[in-house]
Amino acid sequence: MNKIVIDNMSFRYESGQEVFNNLSFEVEKGEFVCLLGQSGCGKSTLLKLIAGLHKPTSGSIKLDGKLIEKANLGMAVVFQDYGLFPWMSAGDNISLAIRQKFRNIDKMSSKKIALDMMKRVDLEEDVYYKLPKELSGGMKQRCAIAQAFAIDAPVLLMDEPFGALDAVTRSGLQDLLLELWAAESEKKTIVFVTHDVDEALLLADKIVVLGQSSTNNIIYICNLDRKEERRRENQFSDSKILEKRNELIEYIYQDVSSLRRKKQ
Repeated sequence: MNKIVIDNMSFRYESGQEVFNNLSFEVEKGEFVCLLGQSGCGKSTLLKLIAGLHKPTSGSIKLDGKLIEKANLGMAVVFQDYGLFPWMSAGDNISLAIRQKFRNIDKMSSKKIALDMMKRVDLEEDVYYKLPKELSGGMKQRCAIAQAFAIDAPVLLMDEPFGALDAVTRSGLQDLLLELWAAESEKKTIVFVTHDVDEALLLADKIVVLGQSSTNNIIYICNLDRKEERRRENQFSDSKILEKRNELIEYIYQDVSSLRRKKQ
């Protein structure tokens, strides 16, 4: 079903710092969920918990009813720093991930899949043989997206993947991600971390706003109707989108103000 259920989950670091307290929400199969909030509210930590890279202090995180206890190839992760091994070519990075997921596949077959996927993300064949240091940030992130889709994991976790890119490259990759996701017969379940309200409004079915002033970390959940046409062209002219944008910014601003008052 590819459904993620977070149930009364709490997490604190060994230092004693509490990050989450009885956090609960669900991500439905095929849903695109953005985690939004100010820096330090735990967005990336939550993504690592879902990925199985951290374990909850209490409560649970389940995928299809099974506890997530460690990282697994049923979930692909795309980080802001691209996650490519610097000593391997871009294509070999993708091919390696494919062979890890599909154990019986040979090198030639994995290379073909990698090249086909790179073509889908608008990368030329010669990029396959280049080291990550020879590629621009946008090209490296295209490789990371190609890698994630090539292993065909039903769940895709993305931690501010476009945060370090310029505005034009960022816009192109946002559109590419939506195109790849929409083209699938069985859409991946996506959890996407961002601090950008406009990015969340463009991409998401559901926006979960995390804060630091709330006792359970969630300060607002916004469900969006994908049937209503949301395009980059009308993002700053459509009254409904602008109203929702202002609402989200207000919730985040209130959380920032509340946190400042607590520290005074």
